[in-house]
Amino acid sequence: MKVLVIGGGGREHALISKLKESPKEPVLYCAPGNAGIAREARCLDLKTTDQVKLLRFAKAEGIDLTVVGPEEPLVHGIVDRFRDEGLRIFGPTARAAELEGSKAFSKGLMSRSQVPTANFRVFRGVRDARDYLRASGVYPVVLKADGLASGKGVIVARSEEEAFEAVETFLTKKRFGAAGEQIVVEDFLRGEELSMMALTDGRNILPFPPVQDHKTLLEGGQGPNTGGMGAYAPAPVATRAVRDQVEAQVLVPILHALAREERPFQGLLYAGLMVTAAGPRVLEFNVRFGDPETQAVLPLLQGDLLDLLTRCVTGGLHAAEFGWSPRSSVSVVLASRGYPEKPQVGQPIRGLADVEREPGVKVYHAGTALTPQGELVTSGGRVLAVTATGESLAEARDSAYRAVGRIEFEGRHFRSDIGLAASNRGSRAPL
Repeated sequence: MKVLVIGGGGREHALISKLKESPKEPVLYCAPGNAGIAREARCLDLKTTDQVKLLRFAKAEGIDLTVVGPEEPLVHGIVDRFRDEGLRIFGPTARAAELEGSKAFSKGLMSRSQVPTANFRVFRGVRDARDYLRASGVYPVVLKADGLASGKGVIVARSEEEAFEAVETFLTKKRFGAAGEQIVVEDFLRGEELSMMALTDGRNILPFPPVQDHKTLLEGGQGPNTGGMGAYAPAPVATRAVRDQVEAQVLVPILHALAREERPFQGLLYAGLMVTAAGPRVLEFNVRFGDPETQAVLPLLQGDLLDLLTRCVTGGLHAAEFGWSPRSSVSVVLASRGYPEKPQVGQPIRGLADVEREPGVKVYHAGTALTPQGELVTSGGRVLAVTATGESLAEARDSAYRAVGRIEFEGRHFRSDIGLAASNRGSRAPL
């Protein structure tokens, strides 16, 4: 069986590594991949946005299943294009992917289908947004770019001055380009963040263990938002009651709402949540595997990922055979100096060989490349995700950070508190 994975980050490396474990022994391709993925799959010099060339390769090579990692190809209709040519591809259509592609659409759909979320307003004009903020006078407040912004198009304003500055950033300075031509202004929710991912074939859902991501660059929730600096699973905040609420009040209703609007969804549905005193509330929906949540969750899967993804495309997810490890997992992202604004690249990476021999430790590559001389160097903002499993969250954290301490590159940056608060509580979410 031939499988093509589209993408080149840590999420795609985690997918490739798990797919490689399949008893079907798939032949794996990745476009474009990275230096770590190249050791487990054939990497292709194809951009994730070049749908014509990707389709041409899939047809010529006889690819049996294509798995889309990043959101941009999904929003721009790669699933529709492949399906029109009779090819199997994992992910939602463009109409369904608008759930992530437009915050305004997503919030409107949640409102129409009674999915719990923060109160919001949508604006295109600076004056209207300022008038609303001035009249509201409640802070903090959250401002979001409507379109895709690589997880960075969110600003939490703690005063009117900061809110007005954020409006200028989005609508006047156009820092996020077309993604910020329309903005969503919503109430700030207090609580604990949680990520819930679930596979679906359009009729059945298969929830993954709950994960907690760490979005900000610095410890304690400080600094700018990033694509994610680390994650751990299972997250203790997701009690059985919380998980039941998320499934009944969030996942099932939003899938039904999409179907009613002729946007049937197949693939991976991701709910970014805030667990408040009043229950879970949706912060955002994604329509693909989370990054770095995938790096934390997939090591816990006991089963054939290839079979699960294939069933999402062909149906029959309810009959899948799989399980989840009772262990815990912690994934720590190593980033380049200057990330997320202007990451410095080209720095040699040392110490990986020893770390990769450690039992229970896996290093997923994201921003890595090989020089013509064969030296491993940094090539992006998020460079590596060091993931470890353990009998407890504390044990997994210890293993992950011991491994992190043995990897070096100039300007290396990481958070030292991934999973710390949950580990100190000493509890674990039920599977």
